[in-house]
Amino acid sequence: MSANYQEKWLYVKHKERNSWELPGGHRDPRETIDETAKRELYEETGCKEVDLAPICDYSMDNSVIKIFGRLYFARIREIGQLPKSEIDEVKLFDNLPNNLTYIDIQPKLFEKTLSFIKNCEILHLK
Repeated sequence: MSANYQEKWLYVKHKERNSWELPGGHRDPRETIDETAKRELYEETGCKEVDLAPICDYSMDNSVIKIFGRLYFARIREIGQLPKSEIDEVKLFDNLPNNLTYIDIQPKLFEKTLSFIKNCEILHLK
């Protein structure tokens, strides 16, 4: 999920990695994809209030299985305390960070997000 807070891009650092990644995760049983997005955003950032917009669905191969996901744009309005989770740090960036966990997909998702925002501004959906 591409998350924006106070006009900056929000990325998280997992406790077991020394790189930055988008907040996100896996869907729980009987949970809608929108519910998953809101829950994961809270668990990984402490987000309390957010406007979410789906951007696109995507897939990628991890050499064993094909993984499917949905990219959201999250305009965060309020962040609280980071809950106890696998996330070690939350940080705001002006642009895409250099040290990314998923270097093959995250730059593409960032470009997709920028295009989505530009189209929203053109259509006055901002």
